[in-house]
Amino acid sequence: MLAATKALPHDRAPGPIADVPTAALALGGDYRALGVVRSLGRRGVPIWVLASGDDRIAAFSRYTAGTTEWPEEDDERLDLLERLAIRNQHRLALFPSSDEAAVFVARHHRTLAPTFSLTTPPWEVLRWAYDKRRTHELAVAAGVEQPWTICPRDRSDLERSDLRFPLVLKPAVKPVFNRFTAAKAWRADDRASLLQLYDEACTLVDPRVLMVQELIEGDGGAQLSYAALADSGRVLHSLVARRTRQYPADFGRASTFVETITDPGVEEPSRRLITASDFTGLLEIEYKVRSSDGRPLLLDINPRVWGWHTLCGRAGVDFPWLLWLRLQRIDTPACEARPGVRWLRISTDLPTAVKEIARGRMPVRQYVASLLSAHESAIFARDDIWPGLIELPLLARTLIRRIAWRKGI
Repeated sequence: MLAATKALPHDRAPGPIADVPTAALALGGDYRALGVVRSLGRRGVPIWVLASGDDRIAAFSRYTAGTTEWPEEDDERLDLLERLAIRNQHRLALFPSSDEAAVFVARHHRTLAPTFSLTTPPWEVLRWAYDKRRTHELAVAAGVEQPWTICPRDRSDLERSDLRFPLVLKPAVKPVFNRFTAAKAWRADDRASLLQLYDEACTLVDPRVLMVQELIEGDGGAQLSYAALADSGRVLHSLVARRTRQYPADFGRASTFVETITDPGVEEPSRRLITASDFTGLLEIEYKVRSSDGRPLLLDINPRVWGWHTLCGRAGVDFPWLLWLRLQRIDTPACEARPGVRWLRISTDLPTAVKEIARGRMPVRQYVASLLSAHESAIFARDDIWPGLIELPLLARTLIRRIAWRKGI
């Protein structure tokens, strides 16, 4: 297994723990964590990485002070964090880079809060974003528009429902990785195909977490996001972006090409959601614009750093750093995002673009122009080259493992 050469300083003598953090800990080693490492590390903040599985690209950053393994079980994770708190001279701020890590911190908020500086709200707040069924309830309460949605109790309930096609079948939560949760959503164009997909999904997840939702047609130009740093439901800093391309193209697990824009149409409903949930921390709210009336409809809320958050720093709103200043009880500077700033992850964007070009849905000239435009790279950085060099080998290893997993090897 590839691993960084440095380790977390388990052998330091205990020191005084202040009520503000003096270092940070990324819970995860993926490219989202890499962005946090660079944001804080470039400003001299010591930051360590807890990596697991194939997600460890952040471990190779020159700004990573050290890396150790992030266990799978909650009890083991709590034990590890307790040892770090006892043996480390720093008070650590925890930055989860995945939904699962954010859920861990949220569920153990009372246990962790006395010793660590937390960037994640407690479970009673986070659950409104993590569980899409609760997100749907939150949107209804806040008066925010969303696609037509039902949560069938069972197959017979679905059979009796008055359905509007095309639809998507998706899980409200994704605690396990399989072909359904990896796909994010399955499309159904008629009742027979929906019932068939429902039966298959029931073999992969608990039927109670299944949602059926109206499919909002449209390309990347219709995919918008509102990113924010909030404190007890009050927005402190924000930014709007268009998620122009994603991988896979139809129901993307991750954005591949993103541009900052100005769009007041998503700001007002986003602020209502944040106020209604009383959220504190970083979050990204995803919308898709309905072509018939141009209205943005709520899709998801990501209650942690998102894939393209490094774009925000280039645009003038460096969210991890601003959050760090809040943890230091320092007033954050006024900042406003510049529109027209772009972000690209070429390793996943290129395969997406090739398929879209082959389908006739994207002109070659348009794609080449986007590549040649000035942009923030998701992985490559001139002052931190190793993650860019190691990304393809790590992706290749992940792909080989997934192919073997699907074949049962």
